[in-house]
Amino acid sequence: MRKLFFFMAIVIGTSIQAQKGEFNVGVNAGLPVGDISDAYSFTLGAEANYLFDVADKFKAGPSVAFINFFGKEQEVFGLSLGSIGDAQFLPIAAAARYEASDKFSIGADIGYGVGISQGNEGGFYYRPMVSYDVADNIAIQASFNGMSNDAISMNNIGLGVLFSL
Repeated sequence: MRKLFFFMAIVIGTSIQAQKGEFNVGVNAGLPVGDISDAYSFTLGAEANYLFDVADKFKAGPSVAFINFFGKEQEVFGLSLGSIGDAQFLPIAAAARYEASDKFSIGADIGYGVGISQGNEGGFYYRPMVSYDVADNIAIQASFNGMSNDAISMNNIGLGVLFSL
């Protein structure tokens, strides 16, 4: 599965390299939700994407990110059991954005989150989001990140800032 997504990213990247697009980078912070919130305290991430004009008010292109889930200290009856190790992912995805107005956009990233920490298998990655432009090249984003495989789902809600370069 990882090889398929890597191959798709290369094909998409080489087939659209001649088109002019917009390069974006961003950072975000979030809170784990669901069952994993017992084991992880918060998340930090970084992203980069290159979006092409596909149609009026619609952009799409490749995206890559890094997400770190910070493990919590585990206790039972006041006794420390040690801490859960951090879980790290490298999502490789296709990104799509629609400009609902001059300042407001909605979008999603869909792909595969490669597990890069020890014992982390990775899984299907999805990220619906909304963003609001606060300046010409700066947007505030709210998103839900999810990675799931047969064993577990790693989800968080986040807030971040995106810079258009």
